[in-house]
Amino acid sequence: MSQKRALIAVWVIVIGVFAVLHALDLRADFPNHSPWVADWAKYTDEGWYGNAAIRAHLFGSWYLRGDFNPAPAVPVWPFLEWLLFFFTGVSIQAARGLAVSLFFSSLLLSYLLLNRRGPQWMALLAVTLLVASPFLYSFSRLAILEPLLITLTLAALNLAVRLPGFRHPVLVSLVIGFLFTLMLLTKTSAVFLLPAMAWAIVLPLWRSRRMAMGAPQGGLGPRGRKLILQCVLAAGAASLASFSLWMAFVVHSGMLAEYKYLFFVNRYLKPAEFYWPLISLGWALHGALWVDDILVPLAAVMLLGAGCLAWRKGRARRLLLDPVFGASALAIAGTIFFMTYQNHTQPRYFTVVAFFSFFMVVQGTHALLEDAHVSIQPRFGARQAGSRRTGWPRWPGWLALGLCAMATGINGAGTLSYATHPEYTFVDAAQRLTRYIDEHPNGKRLLVCISGDEITLITHLPALNDMFDGPGPDLPDLAAKLGYDQPGWYAAWNQLDRGALEDLHSHYSVEQVASFRALDDKTRDLLVLFKLHPWPNGHVYDPADENLRIRFPEDKFDIPLR
Repeated sequence: MSQKRALIAVWVIVIGVFAVLHALDLRADFPNHSPWVADWAKYTDEGWYGNAAIRAHLFGSWYLRGDFNPAPAVPVWPFLEWLLFFFTGVSIQAARGLAVSLFFSSLLLSYLLLNRRGPQWMALLAVTLLVASPFLYSFSRLAILEPLLITLTLAALNLAVRLPGFRHPVLVSLVIGFLFTLMLLTKTSAVFLLPAMAWAIVLPLWRSRRMAMGAPQGGLGPRGRKLILQCVLAAGAASLASFSLWMAFVVHSGMLAEYKYLFFVNRYLKPAEFYWPLISLGWALHGALWVDDILVPLAAVMLLGAGCLAWRKGRARRLLLDPVFGASALAIAGTIFFMTYQNHTQPRYFTVVAFFSFFMVVQGTHALLEDAHVSIQPRFGARQAGSRRTGWPRWPGWLALGLCAMATGINGAGTLSYATHPEYTFVDAAQRLTRYIDEHPNGKRLLVCISGDEITLITHLPALNDMFDGPGPDLPDLAAKLGYDQPGWYAAWNQLDRGALEDLHSHYSVEQVASFRALDDKTRDLLVLFKLHPWPNGHVYDPADENLRIRFPEDKFDIPLR
């Protein structure tokens, strides 16, 4: 027993070492030369979705007229940042530290969720897979919405699968419903996790012996059926009521347009072909391999195997009807469906897939190694002494465990490599850009850039977003916003967009003055800074009357027009 405890202690220490790696060098770039190079979050989302908290602390108001203001639709994350910044000040390290602390919470919640479903090694293996994953290392260190969404989801699932053991399960269901509202107000795609939450609430109660009292031939008794209905209604009512209260506040405060605008900017074009959902589904399924090209296919094999063998009523049936395994499968399916419906995938979306795929892998591995036996009946004419009992073959379980070990070794090496080779090119570029602006005054100290909110988080430089213009009719486009805010500077990645140039030309000529190397994406590894020079006598060009998408004689730049 002492040897077993020693091994577990060493295992926990290794997990702790890898966990600490996530909290080091929080100013560092998203790992360069990774398979997730094209994810937008590494140069936009940290600023975009926290801009309400950033602006409130730096400039006195969370709202910027005509700009991207997502807080009415997703208020939970900026609210937490707003509280945090009272103690730390506005900094990218503080924001990322909050995300990492949520990742640590998710590790603990993952352990608690699985430790009740099997032996301790199963829960520890799941946490090991999570903490060693270079994919999760990369995205858990970004101040984005996904770490908070996962933490809230795991908290709700921990309560749901324990409902039969609570003295007042209906009251706990109210808490679950409120947590689901927080999930929706963290990231709107949480609505696609609703089937997983419902499964986790209903199934433990359905299978509870305590709830079966009074049933004549197994199944649920009247008390059990009534309790399930009460818990589902309580969770639904709590979520509906709390979400309705928030929406009433949004409408009353005049922020409904900003709420709707989040859905507008996240609407992506669908192909003309009638079969586009199949193409989009294939894209989403292939994207799941971003998480892990060993463990994700293994999770799929576990699910298919359990489904195919469930008729035998053995371990496969128990696995398929396990509330955590089923909820994990439904959470993955919901996330994939969301990306299919959107016809858009970004690597960060798969953080939910990563957690629940790893849960399915360890639960499936445990089921394959479980000590279950089946009876082998003697043939006709054979002596009764020839009957025997034998176990299921365990080699698939050992194979799955070996694949987990191999994936952990490969992933652990990748995570160590990322952690021990930090780069600071983006932070350096933002600081150098801000320093140039301060040393070369040009009108208003205000930058227009797709990464403007991110730069504000790093250096506190005021900025506007040139990608989203806001929902207001008074500032319907970038040209109107430029005329209203009168910025002095513009920055672009690698190329100058003709659409952006058209809007800029309505009020300004552009002069390229500096460039800064950052990140590793070949389409976004050079941050180019421009001075904006107003047209003489305050003249304004109308894009409807002039072709403003071309280079003007007054312009000075050498990067290509896109």
